[in-house]
Amino acid sequence: MTVLQALVLGVVQGLGEFLPISSSAHLVLIPWLFGWDQDPGLTFDVALHMGTLLAVVLYFWHDWLNLLRGAVRRGPSDEKRLFWYLVLATIPGGLFGLALESKAETAFRAPLLIGIMLILMGVVLYLADRQRQARNLDTVTLGDAVGIGLAQALAIIPGVSRSGITMAAARWFNLSREAAARFSFLLSTPIILGAGVLKLRHLSLADVNLPFVTGVVSSFLVGILSISFLLRYLRRSNFGIFVIYRFLLGAVVILVALMR
Repeated sequence: MTVLQALVLGVVQGLGEFLPISSSAHLVLIPWLFGWDQDPGLTFDVALHMGTLLAVVLYFWHDWLNLLRGAVRRGPSDEKRLFWYLVLATIPGGLFGLALESKAETAFRAPLLIGIMLILMGVVLYLADRQRQARNLDTVTLGDAVGIGLAQALAIIPGVSRSGITMAAARWFNLSREAAARFSFLLSTPIILGAGVLKLRHLSLADVNLPFVTGVVSSFLVGILSISFLLRYLRRSNFGIFVIYRFLLGAVVILVALMR
């Protein structure tokens, strides 16, 4: 892998991890569409996820500090409740990730399947975003957390998008767009960390070269910008632009896959 390829994948990861467009799909499709010699593989994907993990931790460090303080403090509080709901919501995704790891590395990475999932998830996101009520993050219930956590388990399939499916589920439960995004971003922290720890055990010092570092740093920097952009954007707009993008990209991928 060249430094330029690593930079491109880092930028793609930084955008796709937090925007509802599926980073894992793009990390498969970019080498496939442009005829790169090899797929970077899930190990490199998760290494890039470590850059976005640093981004979400840095952006939400104050939120996490309050959540951790609330979790250990005596007596009930909104922070304690949200912390344990996030823990609960993480479990389904973690279990599915462990159970379907081999499928994620093989069958789930077929471009035709990814193209179909990009479009299907676009439909789901569009329908979910039509909800009119707008609850804030303080109103998240146990049922919300369980439902969003179960939805996140589907993100093992490239094209679904972890952020996309969790935001869509949150919108189904009538959370506001900004609250849905914040819950999704907070929920990404433990799942990215867990996936990173699981996969990084396969890395050796030989893997930590200039392209590797370039990818991680670029995903970190672009990830910070993506989080900031999406939270501001959703205060005044909807998910329509991402739905359109998913439809267009999915159609192109299906067409190219069938032609090949």
